[in-house]
Order: sequence, then C-alpha cells, then structure tokens
Amino acid sequence: MAQEKTVNGVDVEKLQDGMATLKQQPDLAKFRFRAHNQWTKGTQCTTTINDFYGLGQEMAHKKSFTLTADEPEVLVGTDEAPNATEALLYALTSCVLASGIYHAALRGVKLDSLEVHAEGELDVRGVLGLANDVRNGFQSIKLTFKISGDAPEAELLRICEIAQERSPVFDMVTHGVPVTADVQVAAPAGAGK
Repeated sequence: MAQEKTVNGVDVEKLQDGMATLKQQPDLAKFRFRAHNQWTKGTQCTTTINDFYGLGQEMAHKKSFTLTADEPEVLVGTDEAPNATEALLYALTSCVLASGIYHAALRGVKLDSLEVHAEGELDVRGVLGLANDVRNGFQSIKLTFKISGDAPEAELLRICEIAQERSPVFDMVTHGVPVTADVQVAAPAGAGK
C-alpha cells in the first residue's frame, strides 16, 4: 500500500524529496533567520521579519511580518500586545507543534488534533535587579500536549516525544545557544545642528 501524498496538510513526498536533497548536500541545510526590532514607545517595540538565508541563497518571505510586543499594565506597560516571554512561549509551542505535525506525517499518522500548551514560571525580581540570586528568565516551563489520531496510544506518545527531540526552539530553550551582541551608539537626534 502506497503512502498518501498529503498527511495532516503536509506534502510528504515533497518533504521526503527535500530531506533526500539535504542529506546529499548538507551545506544547503544551513539557514540564517533574522529579526529586526525597534522601540516604538513606553515598553512597546515592533519586530519586522522579512528575509532569511537558506538553501545556499538569500531568500524572502512572501510578505513581511510585523510583530508587536508590550508589557501588561501591572508591569507598567499598556497591554497592547503580548510580552517577550509570552512570545517565547508562542515560539516554543508553535515549533514543537510543527515538529509533531511533520513527524506524524512522515510516519503516516493522520492526526485529528494536536495542541501544545505552555506555562512558564518567572520571578520578576531578577529582571528588575531586586535580587541578584534570582534568574532573569523563566525558572521553569511546562508543556502539556493533547493529541488524537489514527494510531495506537504508544505511537501518539512517541510523536510528542519526537516533536520535542526535533524542535529547534525546544532545543534552544533547553540547551541554550551562544548569543553575541554588537553595540553601535548613534548620535542623539538633532546633534550637530
């Protein structure tokens, strides 16, 4: 019996062909994603995502994406958008879910539903400089999966495990990633007039 071409909305044949190409030409698997963030007012900022590098060349999304971040009023924001820590939970759950969908499709498992819920514990004393022994970031994150599909329970549980094992954001959150920063100080607005 031949495997269906599309499973869970994923073109399995196209995905497998792409995987075969990347296996033969590993340099094409190196991607570089970018985000440009700019302060707008108060605790708000706007991030623009447009171009990236992949498959050995510069590429662009079909359209630019703009994401806004803010803080809740209780943290002196205007609560007009999620804050950055909530955006991290969004990134984590979105990536784990996509990883689960890909691997379910590759295994020929048709899913009825897949949900990933995240909850992060954060003590803001670290961020505010009130306690040097308190971490600035999440102290813990808990993921909860809800999955159903046309496979035995053991296979559905395995898909959730693989989703975590293969998710780039899960990997970055659980193992850290080196971050460097270059700082450029610009002249104040109106300087030199």
